[in-house]
Amino acid sequence: MIMRLRDITIRIVSIILAAVLLIAAGLQLDFINSQRKEMGLIVNEPLENAPPSLAFATVAMGAFRGLVVDILWLRADRLKEQGQYFDAKQLAEWITTLQPRFASVWEFHAWNMAYNISAAIPVTEPEQRWQWIKNGWELLRDEGIPLNPKAIVLYRQLALLFQHKISGTTDDAHEYYKLQLVEIMEPLLGAADSQYFKDIAEAPAELEQVINDANIAPLIKALQSADGIFADKGRFVQNYLSFRQNPRRFAAEAFKVIDSFRGGWALKKLDIFTKAWQLRNVWKLDPVLMQQLNKTYGPIDWTDPNTHLPLDWRHPDTHALYWAVKGLKTAGKKEYSIDETNTDRIVNHSLQNLFRNGKVFVYDLSDTIPQESSPQGSSGPTKKVFYRPDFRMFENYNIAAKAVLEKYKDIEKKGTYQSLKDGHRHMLTNAVLSFYQAGLKLQAQKIFEQLKELYPRPENEVSLVVFARNRIRDEFEALGINNAKEQILALLRESYFLYAIRDDDEAFGREKMAEDIYKYYQSIYSDDERIDLPDFKLLKYFAIVDFLYDNRLVPEIRRNLLGRIKIERPKLFEQFRQQAEKLKEQAEQQQKQAPQESK
Repeated sequence: MIMRLRDITIRIVSIILAAVLLIAAGLQLDFINSQRKEMGLIVNEPLENAPPSLAFATVAMGAFRGLVVDILWLRADRLKEQGQYFDAKQLAEWITTLQPRFASVWEFHAWNMAYNISAAIPVTEPEQRWQWIKNGWELLRDEGIPLNPKAIVLYRQLALLFQHKISGTTDDAHEYYKLQLVEIMEPLLGAADSQYFKDIAEAPAELEQVINDANIAPLIKALQSADGIFADKGRFVQNYLSFRQNPRRFAAEAFKVIDSFRGGWALKKLDIFTKAWQLRNVWKLDPVLMQQLNKTYGPIDWTDPNTHLPLDWRHPDTHALYWAVKGLKTAGKKEYSIDETNTDRIVNHSLQNLFRNGKVFVYDLSDTIPQESSPQGSSGPTKKVFYRPDFRMFENYNIAAKAVLEKYKDIEKKGTYQSLKDGHRHMLTNAVLSFYQAGLKLQAQKIFEQLKELYPRPENEVSLVVFARNRIRDEFEALGINNAKEQILALLRESYFLYAIRDDDEAFGREKMAEDIYKYYQSIYSDDERIDLPDFKLLKYFAIVDFLYDNRLVPEIRRNLLGRIKIERPKLFEQFRQQAEKLKEQAEQQQKQAPQESK
């Protein structure tokens, strides 16, 4: 009896003690959860502002959700390997619904759409391929990143999509993609200067702020009275931007309203607001960060080396730079990880590409003389985008590359640091030759001295002239599209410089070398239309434009060149005019054939 009473007492005390401990543990739960959140240990946080179906799916399966995701992931990967991309896309959508915090599946899903599915569409339908590429970046930008703001791999993948898929030449329809991006961004930021970007960054974020502005309200009310389409607040910005680009689609009275406000403060502010709204809400670009990037990475103003001009936001590498920098700011940890390192590489590669191909030139075949600006209007077969080197971008790359080297110099994985150093050395080597061939000998010598100091090697222990000759020989033997185009344009620029100072023998020698490189390149890659170079006469025109508008050169030299060409080489411009006419005829012929082919 006594033993039974003791057992009962022990059990009661144990139950009471267990209850006390459970209550005490429960009281600590909020503190523990807050600490887990601060330390980033929560994998599946409650989703804020998520669609009901997504919120339901993330909790309905309970402990089985992870198992289902694993099975679907294995199946999606197998379908991708089998080339069944559309089926893999459907499974990826299910996985993102069940496991929205699984960053890898967002990366897989976007890659599948932008690369696999787009490439499965015939190159004769570039608009469909472009749509799938847009689907890929919009998935990352609008869904994956908002749900996983600390997943740097998603920023890296988004940046890579712009840098590799659009800026690169591996896709057969890459020229179409480049033109689409130009025509989308041109109305928003085509001729933007530093003050314009400042105004964009300071523009109101919400439409209500503009509607309630006593200075702008009369303009908005007048537009709404002229055309009822502007009464739809949800579509006001899109309708207004469309109206400003193509007023013929709207009531004539609306155009009269714009005329009556033209040149005034209200119209300017409304224009700036709508463009800022479009950048923020459609393109998810932060104008403040854009302005920071302009100040940090924008082309150097040769008239004032301490001033940076705005980046060209029509260029895909500028967008790659933006998302890589944003990823490093938002999700970077300033320490070694493969994803962070690769994101740092994208920053460097974007700046390299902007140095090697940073000037955007839209050639309109409907004009007899091309203009160095993007024509407005709809895209068509009469337009083509060309890139040209922008030497103003070199110093920005050099500073950024050195900063990355400093960041990784003490990491344990020395192979990574060495590969970054090798990349920087190769870039310095190529830059020396590019500046030298462009006739910018002082800059070439400065870069060469830096190359010798940072990376002492036997081949660098020579004079600049010998080094340049050796590099030309090496580049000629291992020619690629970027090297070929850079060498041709640089040699032509230098030939015009020498011609302007009446060193005719050397000038014609450079032009002959440029032509030899062109012929050599074409003989190797003439069957690959995807990376074919423009006509040599067109390249000569590009080089002339670069030379004549280079403010670093003494004005007298530029005037000498222009004067000598007009008097002594009129055939140069006549050849170009004939080439333009020829391309125009080809475009018109394509337009005539298009309706027949569609039947």
